Amino acid sequence: MANYAELLSHVSIFQHLEPAALERLGSRLKVVRYNKDSLIVSQSDPGDSMFIIDQGRVKVVLYGDSGREVILSIFRSGEFFGEMSLLDGQPRSANVLALEDSALLVLSRDDFVKHLAESPSTALNILAEMSSRLRRADEVIGNLALLDVYARVARILVDLAKNDGESTDEGIVIRARPTQQDLAAMIGTSRETVSRVLSEFQRRGLLSMQGKKILLSHGFADQELSHEE
Repeated sequence: MANYAELLSHVSIFQHLEPAALERLGSRLKVVRYNKDSLIVSQSDPGDSMFIIDQGRVKVVLYGDSGREVILSIFRSGEFFGEMSLLDGQPRSANVLALEDSALLVLSRDDFVKHLAESPSTALNILAEMSSRLRRADEVIGNLALLDVYARVARILVDLAKNDGESTDEGIVIRARPTQQDLAAMIGTSRETVSRVLSEFQRRGLLSMQGKKILLSHGFADQELSHEE
């Protein structure tokens, strides 16, 4: 239980809670494990619980009529998803799949309501987080409309560097980079186009591919985010 409380203390919507409240909330969580590529929730399923990521990463996706995948978000340890259905009572708005073997903490609707009754300030924190996610969604929509594919790939890489990067003397290392197909699904283009853009960045000395890692030069963001169509 103490481990759950420790994790919850780093989750944005629960950071304000006192230790006793974190312990109570932790006692209501159940652990569910998913293998890589497993479906966690399906679009239009009843929204009867929210999820907090203990270990691993997940992606939130929509599928077009042709089966084309669009990645809306990638969530990591300490982040959460599924709260919208608990608040509005509507079915799930997207699919969520495990990007790697993952352990999730599940909070049911009933336990969520009990927690809000005990700690109503959590509701304000959820609204603030949802507002932040809406702003990010607006930014993504703007990027798709206004930026060429080079700048869109660059922005995704810069975001990954901010969230998962490690600064070294040589540059910024992204250790768990998405596949080229996932990058394509995040920016609305094809895998072949992403491959071509990454190759061009490598040719210009702006990044290097090292197995599952990417090394970005320290000047990458300044050079590529100024690229205009």
